[in-house]
Amino acid sequence: MPTVKSEEVTAVGAPIRSHISDYAETGPAEPSAGAGSSASEPRPSNPEPRRSRLLDYAEAEPPVRPDAEGRQAPKPGVPAYHTPVLVPAHPRYVDVLDASGRPTRVPFIAYELFEHPTDGTVALAFTTPARLVAALGEAQPWVATSIGPLAEGVREHGVTVRVDPRVAPGLHNWQPDDLAAYAREVR
Repeated sequence: MPTVKSEEVTAVGAPIRSHISDYAETGPAEPSAGAGSSASEPRPSNPEPRRSRLLDYAEAEPPVRPDAEGRQAPKPGVPAYHTPVLVPAHPRYVDVLDASGRPTRVPFIAYELFEHPTDGTVALAFTTPARLVAALGEAQPWVATSIGPLAEGVREHGVTVRVDPRVAPGLHNWQPDDLAAYAREVR
């Protein structure tokens, strides 16, 4: 009857040994009776306990995975690219000549930028109308956009975006009278 070894053997004759024992033992495993000689696995003179590599994975930054459109997914705590936000802004107009030489007024939207004590110039973004009104007042004009295009657009100008910031109470840029005056001016 053939002898059966207690370890499996690879195609080249090396024993297959679980790596889990590398973390539980301070040195190589003692060979079982008849399983091989101790000459193939020398015992270290000063064994040190091995640290689990699992901790390397747990302490590492999570991998950044691309979203469905190939963009990098946000870091934890950062809104997704297409998250809708409300941004303080108002329409502006430029008087130009059209292709036939007639004067015309071209509208565009201007985001309102704010000074932040630590971040410099920032664009504010709010996830709900109630948060925008609580921070900037009910007369504040705004536009809806996605956080991704907003952040990309203002980053080109050295501006960062603050989402749902706390703003000192009572410091509203726009009052109801300001809106009425602005409406008369642009008509």
